[in-house]
Amino acid sequence: MSEGDSKGVGMEGQDTMPKGLFEAQFRVSTLPGPAQIGSNRVYVHPDHISGLSEVFILVGEFVYLVEGHAKMEPFNLGMNAVQRRDCKVSSNMEMMLVQYQLPSTEKKAYLGSIAFEIEPVTKGRYPVDGVDAKEVLALIHSIFNRQVLTYGQSIVMDYQGTNMMLKVLDMLLADGSHAPSGLQRGLLVPSTVCTLGKPQGSLLNLFNVEKSRTVTSMFKKMLDFESLGIGGLDKEFSEIFRRAFASRIFPPDIIKKLQVHHVKGILLYGPPGTGKTLIARQIGKMLNCREPKVVNGPEILSKYVGESEKHVRELFAEAEEEQKTAGDESGLHLIIFDEIDAITRSRGTSRDGTGVHDSIVNQLLSKIDGVDALNNVLIIGMTNRRDMLDEALLRPGRFEVQVEIGLPDEVGRQQIFRIHTKPLREASFLDVDVDLDILASKTKNYSGAEIEGVVKSAQSFAFSRQVDMKNPSKPINADDLMVTSEDFDSALQEVHPAFGVDQDDFEVFLRDGLIHYGRRFEHLWETVTTFAKQLHMSQRTNLLSVLLEGPRGSGKTTLAAHAAFESGYPFVKIISPEQMVGFSEPGRASRIAKVFDDAYKSPMSVIVLDNIERLIDYVDIGPRFSNPILQTIMILLKKRPKLERKLLIIGTTSHADILRPMEMLEAFNVVVHVPSLADLEDMRNVLVDTELFEPSDIDAALKVMPPTIGIKQLMLVIEMAQSKSPEGSKVSVGHFQQCLFDCGCFDPSLAKDPSETF
Repeated sequence: MSEGDSKGVGMEGQDTMPKGLFEAQFRVSTLPGPAQIGSNRVYVHPDHISGLSEVFILVGEFVYLVEGHAKMEPFNLGMNAVQRRDCKVSSNMEMMLVQYQLPSTEKKAYLGSIAFEIEPVTKGRYPVDGVDAKEVLALIHSIFNRQVLTYGQSIVMDYQGTNMMLKVLDMLLADGSHAPSGLQRGLLVPSTVCTLGKPQGSLLNLFNVEKSRTVTSMFKKMLDFESLGIGGLDKEFSEIFRRAFASRIFPPDIIKKLQVHHVKGILLYGPPGTGKTLIARQIGKMLNCREPKVVNGPEILSKYVGESEKHVRELFAEAEEEQKTAGDESGLHLIIFDEIDAITRSRGTSRDGTGVHDSIVNQLLSKIDGVDALNNVLIIGMTNRRDMLDEALLRPGRFEVQVEIGLPDEVGRQQIFRIHTKPLREASFLDVDVDLDILASKTKNYSGAEIEGVVKSAQSFAFSRQVDMKNPSKPINADDLMVTSEDFDSALQEVHPAFGVDQDDFEVFLRDGLIHYGRRFEHLWETVTTFAKQLHMSQRTNLLSVLLEGPRGSGKTTLAAHAAFESGYPFVKIISPEQMVGFSEPGRASRIAKVFDDAYKSPMSVIVLDNIERLIDYVDIGPRFSNPILQTIMILLKKRPKLERKLLIIGTTSHADILRPMEMLEAFNVVVHVPSLADLEDMRNVLVDTELFEPSDIDAALKVMPPTIGIKQLMLVIEMAQSKSPEGSKVSVGHFQQCLFDCGCFDPSLAKDPSETF
């Protein structure tokens, strides 16, 4: 361990530097004798601390009181096995000792209260006559007085000839500060209130605890989520902890007096890749409980009659047995269901005729909340489809804690990037120009899994630079490996979020750009883009719908696509008739509803409903249309997302007259008319913008223009005329006029001068 590794951190987080007491390397060694095992002190030769009193040193995260002993060799530091394990040092390791200075403020140095749990050092070797809690607390004060104790520290003490392990579970400083999620330590003094308990499910006979209320150890370690590989979920974890675990920390006698029933079920739901399974897995690692049972929903199913229900019963068998023998002192049994929707669908919806799914739901309900309901189980279920679950599972007493694991915000994305780039930083393979804050701002609506994919993709670009594709067997120089910001930029072009911008669908509308042909268009563009800005800034409105109506070819879809794409919203999707080809009527309605459902999961979303009359299958013959799809769209136009989320809907139609009797126009907040080109100045601007006409030919081209023409049709005519012209030359007026006629946009009889016709 180097000197930098042993750098001290005080109670207030400030660095504490050596005061000149130790200025040489010390070698870690064993204790001078067995009598010192239970003192929690470290030992040096007396000459090293001659003339000094109460010397503390910092080793790793833990502070120890130094004592001199004649049997210690000079420059040796005696530590017991538990101390070495906690500090992650080994015998014969050399280290520079760092003196620890107590804070000058007394209340920030002294412990007001501290909680321990006790277990024998040798597992299963319990004292025959049990452990007297009152006697242990007296020993703690006498042996460890004036020692600095740290959250999570393990201490060995001798109790009637048996080595017992004391673990610090919680502490409160004399000034009232309490930070169990950070580094916390303080000085044990006679006024410190100590409490004692035992781990859940322990068979240790701990008695005489009336005056020292038992402390239940729920967690194995501090709740430092980032160190567990969990990022962006602090808020969700806080809710889970408050509702599901806070009551379990209190002693069983208090819970019994208050008649509190612990939460038995937690449901984690949300989009794929947001960390539901990761949360459940890490909760199992953090909890001081029986070995968690992890089961995928489909694994419960069996082709044999009654086997599926039997599998459910077997999951609860151990918890039932322990509750019968240990009662309220029973340990916690954790059951984790992944893809729980596979076995708990709403009863009565299965069409297989066997009723297996219904029986599984009934069996699960009886175990969770039946007549002989267990109080020592906690079930964590995970699903992407909360709407498919049986409603009976979601009421209080069952899966009553329902937490949505949504897409991470910017702070959460920073945490996730730090987690996944930590190995790169520690190995010095991450370039200093990589700014994780900038990456977090660029990855809106990326899930945790997608951010991990970005990091992996960036690594692959860095790896490829070191590999000779023509000769893959050529040795590589690993020292030159470096992941740069350019690698991450390339990765962002390769890994796209599922709840992001649908670039493939928008590409066809965006590739030709927009032509700002005049004041009328500028007003249209400003109107549509203002709606996006208004919704973004509004404190009251979270749903806004705009309908662009006008004749065919007037550019409604292109206008809507550009406004949606340039809004800056992280979720942008288009629903067009082309996407619905081959789907049945219910399938199309379901597909439309899914896009809206995905939009509700994003903080800011835009949906473009293109060509609404085609989406609802409207035809003039009859007339006829699809009422189920019409009703789906009408309902979704009015359905508001959650308060903190916002949705902008932009619809387009060429038949506002037929949507009016369907009451769809009233369903939109705003209806904006998009006209065809009718002003010669606007037409001139379009011809000039294309740069395909000679300036001297533009006036002649305007003379053959029809009174009105859609900009989409005008661009088609210009493109046809360009194809008729020699390569590299400008479009001739004759070719332009002929193409107008071919497209049905020009009537020769309307020409004022025969020379104007082709």
